[in-house]
Amino acid sequence: MIYSLIHKLGTPDSNKVDTPYIPGQIEGNESLLASVPPNLVQSIRAFRVAELQEEAARLGQHFLYAHCIAGATKQQVLGIISESFQFPKGVGKNFDGLRTTLTETMYQAGAQTGFLIVLEQLPNTQKFDKEARETLLDVFRDAADYWADKKVPFRVFYSFE
Repeated sequence: MIYSLIHKLGTPDSNKVDTPYIPGQIEGNESLLASVPPNLVQSIRAFRVAELQEEAARLGQHFLYAHCIAGATKQQVLGIISESFQFPKGVGKNFDGLRTTLTETMYQAGAQTGFLIVLEQLPNTQKFDKEARETLLDVFRDAADYWADKKVPFRVFYSFE
């Protein structure tokens, strides 16, 4: 936010006058995620998926994306996430399997630079209700805590249908 304001207004010693602010434009080493803690799970809010993907690439981090609206049950939502993230078959069976894959399995795969994850359009159905969504997000919160201990960024952004 401060970056946006400074960029738009300029600084007293800058030679530029009335430089227009262009959303998503990043100069130098300034990060789109500068104001976002490195390990968290939060609503996607004003972020755009394409900008997050670009930022992950710029930072050399893994970008994992799942569009979950087609899932009506816990099993289907987990299956969509597992398939979208290209996890091994069987990971999408339960929350514990997903938690293990997001933590221990990824850790054992070698040094990691960071993760930027988007879970878009989490469904609201009778068989995937508020409690199931919160349990799923808790799995990702546990993973964020796990990676925080290892000093590896793990950011998860989500939206609901």
